[in-house]
Amino acid sequence: MLRTSLMTALVSLIGLSLAVPSVQAKPAKPAPAAKPAAEKPAAAPAHAMGMASGMSDEAMVQSAMSAAPPAVAKEARIIKVGADGAISELRKGSNGFTCMADNPATPGPDPMCGDANAMEWAQAWIGHKTPPANKVGFMYMLEGGTDASNTDPYALKPTAANNWVKTGPHVMVVGAMSMMQGYPESPNPDTSKPYVMWAGTPYAHLMIPIR
Repeated sequence: MLRTSLMTALVSLIGLSLAVPSVQAKPAKPAPAAKPAAEKPAAAPAHAMGMASGMSDEAMVQSAMSAAPPAVAKEARIIKVGADGAISELRKGSNGFTCMADNPATPGPDPMCGDANAMEWAQAWIGHKTPPANKVGFMYMLEGGTDASNTDPYALKPTAANNWVKTGPHVMVVGAMSMMQGYPESPNPDTSKPYVMWAGTPYAHLMIPIR
């Protein structure tokens, strides 16, 4: 192989040069090995990237509340996510649900509101970690959802192979791996009916359209 031959030749040349004594100067000390470049973290999902951009706090509260039924939204905790990923609380809640506003950078409306288990699942997804086992969560997205890949949890744009789908207003059941048997797991599902998104990954969840 050319690469192996070239490396062998270089090693031979280096060995010969070191074997020849020098009377004029001491051999230079080898330069310290360069540190490997830090690995870039994988991109976070679009909904986790800078949701606070371009919206007032009041507008974010209203947008976040639109994700869930009024009876749920009025007592839910409201948070915002800055461009740096930092989370801050806009309003305290009392019913165990947390809502976040639409991300203006994404093409469609995508405010969401989930219970404690759903938010724990979402944090695992965003952080590329394994979701907690046996914690079924429920999430509302009554304004719809930004188009997404149905097979790649971290795809940021459509390609010929990542099965981009569009889903209207819906609710989601997450953390319920053993309960999704019998629901369609096709890469290109009929999004007007319940289906499993991201099947075969740790983040598989049930999508249930409501319109």
